[in-house]
Amino acid sequence: MPKLWSQTIDSHRSAVRDAILDTTVLLVERDGLRAVTMSDIAKGAGIGRATLYKYFDSVEEILLAWHERQVGSHLAELGELGHGAGRADERLRSVLRAYAGMEHDRLGTELSVLLHRGKHVARAHDHLLQLVQSLLEQGVEARLFRADVPPAELAAYCVHALGATAGMRSAKSVGRLLDVILGGLTDARAHPRRRRPDVVKGAARARPR
Repeated sequence: MPKLWSQTIDSHRSAVRDAILDTTVLLVERDGLRAVTMSDIAKGAGIGRATLYKYFDSVEEILLAWHERQVGSHLAELGELGHGAGRADERLRSVLRAYAGMEHDRLGTELSVLLHRGKHVARAHDHLLQLVQSLLEQGVEARLFRADVPPAELAAYCVHALGATAGMRSAKSVGRLLDVILGGLTDARAHPRRRRPDVVKGAARARPR
């Protein structure tokens, strides 16, 4: 098969797949998870049922594929923010703010429970933790973040705390939580002044008896 034809076919298949994913999510958001059928999706996407079944076997499979695409897109966005220009604390703030927005915009409870059963969610969570930990390590080295707590523990704290934004009603609430989290990373005890041992000993010798 000529290369151009192959690229055209691949592009067509990708477009059909995207149409299926987008249509399914729109229908589920409008009608509810249990009300949507494969026939509804085929009609909404403008394809036949036979064509639809060449791509997916069930509504659940389509939703998981949509969510995997969504998670991949979010990770790419967070990665760009984390590896962009600026100080480590500025980049971490951008990453956490974006992640908070993503959690706040999460879909309804029933659908969210279904989608978060996929293995891709665990993989994405690990990638996010690694990104946040890397930024924290850079910040500690630059004396921007507290050094009395291991970055791995702080990364887990940040990510788990921001998971609470899924139940918040307003962007202001999300912003307040983000401020609390970031404030904890820059605690006044972050880099206590350490006196050299010889200075400490000298001071002890000079202390009046």
